[in-house]
Amino acid sequence: MTSRFAGRIAVITGASRGIGLAIAQRLVEEGARVCITARKPEPLEEAVKALGGPEHAIAVPGKADDPEHQDEAIAATLKAFGSLDMFVNNTGINPVFGRMVDLDLDAARKMVDVNALSAISWVQKSYKAWMGEHGGSVVNVSSIAGIKPAPGIGFYGATKAMVKHITEELAVELAPGIRVNGVAPAVVKTRFAEALYEGREDEVSAQYPMGRLGVPEDVSGAVAHLLSEDSAWVTGQTLVVDGGVTLTGGL
Repeated sequence: MTSRFAGRIAVITGASRGIGLAIAQRLVEEGARVCITARKPEPLEEAVKALGGPEHAIAVPGKADDPEHQDEAIAATLKAFGSLDMFVNNTGINPVFGRMVDLDLDAARKMVDVNALSAISWVQKSYKAWMGEHGGSVVNVSSIAGIKPAPGIGFYGATKAMVKHITEELAVELAPGIRVNGVAPAVVKTRFAEALYEGREDEVSAQYPMGRLGVPEDVSGAVAHLLSEDSAWVTGQTLVVDGGVTLTGGL
């Protein structure tokens, strides 16, 4: 590992496990210090230990779409580490499965709040607290479900399509001081995605030219690249991280 993030500070939402924790681990391994957020305190405490303790990471529990929690997390980051150079919007929910025509609209509204509107709010607050004056880099986690129809998780995909467009709009508005990019993973082996492959992993993996499903480290490497100066001339892009599955028509 390099030290390309030495002296840089990141906030990663939804980072007590899965993709978010893998992103935090990758950034810490490359020299960053991080603030991680998620709803439940206990898994966050374990994640901080895994990241090397308070010298490297702090945790602020709360709901991603709660403005007070957002303020608290950003304030805690600045107090502990003195800056906020990188932000990763990783939180996402999908409480429903089925046809969009049968969609519970209250659940849909909550998904918009958590998956899309909170991404805007976090960036607004990061901009006002630090990045607007000092610059920075943002990565939003979208999904290939936001790029093409995704039967069964169609509205989740619609919210992730919003995230992709939000990424593009913010990239135009905040350049040149702040770069805003995204990643769009396919099925990654996490607890969040278990319903998409559990009990039939071989069958699902057969659709992927790379011959396997993703793991969190596949996404964390892509995110680290987009946050780094290796991507200094890249903004407004959503990098598809999918083992080639969209090339063959799969999801």
